[in-house]
Amino acid sequence: MHNLTIAEQIKGLKNKDFSSQELTQHYLNRIHDSKLNAFISVTDDIALSQAKEADKKIASNESSILTGIPYAHKDIFCTQGVKTSAGSKMLDSFISPYDATVTKKLNHENMVMLGKTNMDEFAMGSSNENSYFGPVQNPWDVSKVPGGSSGGSAAAVAARISPFASGTDTGGSIRQPASLCGITGLKPTYGRISRYGMIAYASSLDQAGPMTRTAEDAAIVLNAMAGFDPNDSTSANKSVPDYTQGLTNNLDGLKIGLPTEYFSEGLDSGVEKVVMQSIKEYELMGAKIQEVSLPNSVHAIPAYYIVAPCECSSNLSRFDGVRYGYRCEDPKDLNDLYLRSRSEGFGEEVKRRIMIGTYALSAGYYDAYYLKAQKVRQLISEDFKKAFKKVDVIMGPVSPTAAFDLGSVKDPVSMYLADIYTLSVNLAGLPGMSIPAGFSNQLPVGLQIIGNHWSEELLLNVAHQFQIRTDWHNHSPADC
Repeated sequence: MHNLTIAEQIKGLKNKDFSSQELTQHYLNRIHDSKLNAFISVTDDIALSQAKEADKKIASNESSILTGIPYAHKDIFCTQGVKTSAGSKMLDSFISPYDATVTKKLNHENMVMLGKTNMDEFAMGSSNENSYFGPVQNPWDVSKVPGGSSGGSAAAVAARISPFASGTDTGGSIRQPASLCGITGLKPTYGRISRYGMIAYASSLDQAGPMTRTAEDAAIVLNAMAGFDPNDSTSANKSVPDYTQGLTNNLDGLKIGLPTEYFSEGLDSGVEKVVMQSIKEYELMGAKIQEVSLPNSVHAIPAYYIVAPCECSSNLSRFDGVRYGYRCEDPKDLNDLYLRSRSEGFGEEVKRRIMIGTYALSAGYYDAYYLKAQKVRQLISEDFKKAFKKVDVIMGPVSPTAAFDLGSVKDPVSMYLADIYTLSVNLAGLPGMSIPAGFSNQLPVGLQIIGNHWSEELLLNVAHQFQIRTDWHNHSPADC
């Protein structure tokens, strides 16, 4: 059952080939047998209870498309009555009193939550090594990182211990782990999915999205996740199309742009070869290829690592040891309570980014750093606007390399470079996705597809047509 896509599992449940309870128990068994550390919490009782209810809905013909389908939830989404830790010691004891909007939407579909997946602390990282609960292992090679911050979700889908997992993408944290683990990951347009109840890292950049095996599955899940939410002031009040309806369009005449800046020094030759082979496949489908330029994308890393830390400094100021979260033992006074609770509760990378952000926002430095970074952000957005006047989509690599060794990158700046091809998309608020495109040194490589605002339907079809002609998305790690 675990080798079936979501679309196939939907048919199986409808045809009574298996029940939701059988499907759920099958995945729970696989999770408990897994050694990847992909989950922080496994919610057996909740899952089996939800599966039982789903079977009743299916039997009485009251089910929706996704009723009874299991999924894994990134541990950054609030789930009522279940620990929501954001991968941090700070929230290790936090039991959420309410559901995030995404959680509510998936519950409304009568989906089955298997548990909460491991992640970089507060979504800050590119390798899933910053989690308080230990690093996640890549199912293709357990000595490698799965990518971050949604590494637990990516590993769970790749290892076939969950058919779908939620993820969040602030600077590439859906697309990069999807690439390194060989699955499909979609970051929608900023505002397409509600951020309410999604623990904030950088509010103007964070965006939730689905992580699945195929583009068809991503379209099915996006239908459930997307939509306006009055509880989120950044949620877009736009109608949501049925993303599965646009998966049948041929790509004859599709204009694909290749940014010259994405194929320069620093890109691994094996990764470049896989990406270019994928581009040739699109040419065979009738697409037209042309070069485009995104000249300000070279400034994406410095701009992002000013904007995001500034926003995280503000967002994480609420974790002070007073209202909820970690509190130090026997504080001497209020200042000691604040100081030690935050020093002991946050990990090194989170503290590093808080300090950077606080410094950049301080008197005398706001204009020099934060304001300038926002101006660069606008230039990056303008580059994309110019490019999309010429092409329909932009393609390129997701990550400069395939998965690297656990513990091999010691320098924070070197780690930040792993996001060089993904950050611009978040700064511009655009939709982007990674799809399995091949292998380099027996490790998965993803192809990044970037679209204009609100073009998720086009991206999903472009990805789906590629997956009809190739089988990279069907490859699984050896022990799966």
